Amino acid sequence: MKIQDQPWQQSVFVDGQFRRPTGNAGIDVRDKASNEVFATAGLADLSDVDDAVESATVAQGAWAQRTYAERAAVLRQVAAVLAERAPFLRELLIRETGCIAGKADYEIGAATSELMEAAGLASRPVGEVLASNHAGRLSLSERVPIGVVGVITPWNFPLVLGMRVIAPALALGNTVVLKPSPETPISGGLAIAELFAAAGVPAGILNVVPGQEKTGRRLVEHPGIAMVHFTGSTKVGREIAAVAGGLLKKVSLELGGNNALIVLDDADLEQATMIGAWSSFHYQGQTCITAGRHIVRREIADAYVAGLSARAAAITVGDPLNGMVGLGPMINARQQARAQEMLDEAIAGGARIVTGGSDEVPFFRPTVVVDVTPRMRLWNEEIFAPIAPVLVVDSDAEALEVANDTGYGLVDSVLTADLARGLAIARNLSAGMVHINDATPQDEALAPFGGIGRSGLGGRAGGDSNLDEFTERRWTTVAGGPAHYPY
Repeated sequence: MKIQDQPWQQSVFVDGQFRRPTGNAGIDVRDKASNEVFATAGLADLSDVDDAVESATVAQGAWAQRTYAERAAVLRQVAAVLAERAPFLRELLIRETGCIAGKADYEIGAATSELMEAAGLASRPVGEVLASNHAGRLSLSERVPIGVVGVITPWNFPLVLGMRVIAPALALGNTVVLKPSPETPISGGLAIAELFAAAGVPAGILNVVPGQEKTGRRLVEHPGIAMVHFTGSTKVGREIAAVAGGLLKKVSLELGGNNALIVLDDADLEQATMIGAWSSFHYQGQTCITAGRHIVRREIADAYVAGLSARAAAITVGDPLNGMVGLGPMINARQQARAQEMLDEAIAGGARIVTGGSDEVPFFRPTVVVDVTPRMRLWNEEIFAPIAPVLVVDSDAEALEVANDTGYGLVDSVLTADLARGLAIARNLSAGMVHINDATPQDEALAPFGGIGRSGLGGRAGGDSNLDEFTERRWTTVAGGPAHYPY
């Protein structure tokens, strides 16, 4: 398969067709390592969004009336097409997101898992019989589709984070209008549409409108969108919540995190430094579940920093298409400059780099920083770069207090040889997800993924949580005989 021959070049995907956007504008798609333009996506106009919503609205009723077996079969067929096109998608993800091959393979596998689990979701019970205080009345609680779901996805895991919402939403009878990040309009949107088109999905079930901020705003504000699902920054999430709240529209937000990795004094150092390195450096630290704060007991702090620094120094950085590397390029110069600014401020404030530091754009060496303080932006803001700030504490109670001293609440990890001790800390962490003796980056299609506070608003993604996320409850009663009222 050649990129230049793909039907999604310079297109949006509306009503089952790839077509030129109304304004005939495009988004250049660049290889993140070489900066080469290798594809062009269509830049959706506001009228394209309107057309997409109309198409999804028209299609939704008939799609919801399909049997669960038919909806499940469609999702399984998409998974089959995804498997066939895995090598092509692998290269696309590497070039468009700047990831290494292993991360691309993970995304493809995880997206397949989301499709297969969603196929199973289609046959789950859709209601229950309730007790009633009225003799002879049949009282039912039913789950019904929400309608048209507007989905806005980020650039860091574009394929799987798109599929994590699209697949369960469709399985439960909704239709979707997707706006991928302008950094990844192909792997996060148009390539997904091509998978569904090749699988024979009915027109209008999935629509894709790549675009900038105004496209996303139109999607959020559109009266035909019943629910908005957004994955991305807390800043943009707040703006979406404000707009959706004014419209009394259901919204689900999976936002950023400033996650803590707590290393207790009895932790296995070899395991701890490996987990710490993976938690902070995987995919250049550009995930919401990256460990942005290493909280380490003083008794082992020096040894932990030495081990973590040795692992960081051993990681190769370069173009993932030109050889085996551990880290690829940053997503863009803006993100790299922001991380460098935060690092420079910390150094000016007394922090010290043990190893690493920014490399020549677009690469950033994995970096370990000590002598940080809670007042530094490097400590209290989400970094989104391969930087591991370390803060030393003198007790478990202090570790817990420092970990919870944040407005975020996505995921934390605790490393210890004493599981009871680890569980005691875990139960008091203010986070939507907690892992004991494992890395902060964890995601499974069946697990309830999501955070609290500045890390999320709404429900959870994954498994049975998707039933609550993408359906509404409707109370239905059937009278057993003639009703009698005073008038």
